[in-house]
Amino acid sequence: MDIELYMQTLGRQARTASADMARAATRAKNKALSELARLLLEAGDPLKLANDQDIAAALAAGLAAPMVDRLRLTDEIIATMAEGCEQLAAMPDPIGEITNVKRQPSGISVGQMRVPLGVFGMIYESRPNVTIEAASLAIKSGNACILRGGSEAIQSNLALWQLVRQALTSAGLPAEAVQMVETIDRAAVGALITMPSHVDVIIPRGGKGLIERISKEAKVPVIKHLDGNCHTYIDAEVNIEQALVVTDNAKTQKYSPCNATESLLVHAAAAAAFLPRIGAIFAAKGVEMRCDPGSRAILGSVAGATVTEATEEDWSTEYLAPVISVKVVADLDAAIAHINRYSSHHTDAILTTNHPNAMRFLREVDSSSVMVNASTRFADGFEYGLGAEIGISTDKIHARGPVGLEGLTSQKWIVLGDGHIRR
Repeated sequence: MDIELYMQTLGRQARTASADMARAATRAKNKALSELARLLLEAGDPLKLANDQDIAAALAAGLAAPMVDRLRLTDEIIATMAEGCEQLAAMPDPIGEITNVKRQPSGISVGQMRVPLGVFGMIYESRPNVTIEAASLAIKSGNACILRGGSEAIQSNLALWQLVRQALTSAGLPAEAVQMVETIDRAAVGALITMPSHVDVIIPRGGKGLIERISKEAKVPVIKHLDGNCHTYIDAEVNIEQALVVTDNAKTQKYSPCNATESLLVHAAAAAAFLPRIGAIFAAKGVEMRCDPGSRAILGSVAGATVTEATEEDWSTEYLAPVISVKVVADLDAAIAHINRYSSHHTDAILTTNHPNAMRFLREVDSSSVMVNASTRFADGFEYGLGAEIGISTDKIHARGPVGLEGLTSQKWIVLGDGHIRR
């Protein structure tokens, strides 16, 4: 296969389809999403048969158990994908929305209209459900997309993609609005990220190595986050009981997501009351605590706790594991300074009963999501009411935080006049 020619063909088809999607009626887009939900539920057995091929290949290749688990298409996952499509169909269509219209002294009215980005390329690993998330968001937002999943999920992704094509066709929309790269040749990724004439934005979703490579080599704008070194800060004035529950959830509800807390900061005035109790909770769950001298002096006496000395590298590390760095800080200023230095600018939270401190934290912490008295695990498109998300962005231009429908759109200026001329 001539990879360059193949990818250029996909790009041209996507660009043509994007024009049709941009003018598609809301009714047609919603019909495609509802049809996709129905097809997903009816195709359970064929989907699992394709998925079994990927699972067998992964096991034969010695893929790690967590990676194999991410590949699985269970009945619950299929039902969740279908539910997500129905939820998107029920949401308002952002395309064509006109806002901020103001009459100017000249007599013209100036406002903004929300429009699709055009064509986005999605590069992702492991989880085949991302195929449906990306496709459904593309449909509702009036975009076309080119999807390149991981080689380990190729059969599952192809099977899901065929359902998407059927749903688009049944709604009178171009099947080429969602295209799947059907080769596992890595050269296809290199071609996809260097086609600015055909692709408007690239969205990588996977490990740090993948995202670093794409960010470095892409000739197309990239919406991304490299890692999720999220912080929870316990203020001096705090509801200890609430803080224990929230901090435990932020770290241990699930270790692998990018919104799990990886670093715990505790005000010196709260350390003696808070740290022994959270330390006991972490010890019972097998969470290793990597500590500065202040927190180590307190946590070292907690029965069953695994407490080690933190290194400089620990403050910047996303563990994705039952490990957390812990530091006692002098005050709110020190907490904010630490977070802004070491955070990956993904999600950071303060637990406090002091309203002025909460407002300072919201204003001064430079992250895509900043929280007060809530678990960092809420940093998610579904939890934010976006219906679905295509990823998290820690960039400051265009999209920041969970990227849902609105993040896949842009705005253009519109001017309304009645024969007005500039004098």
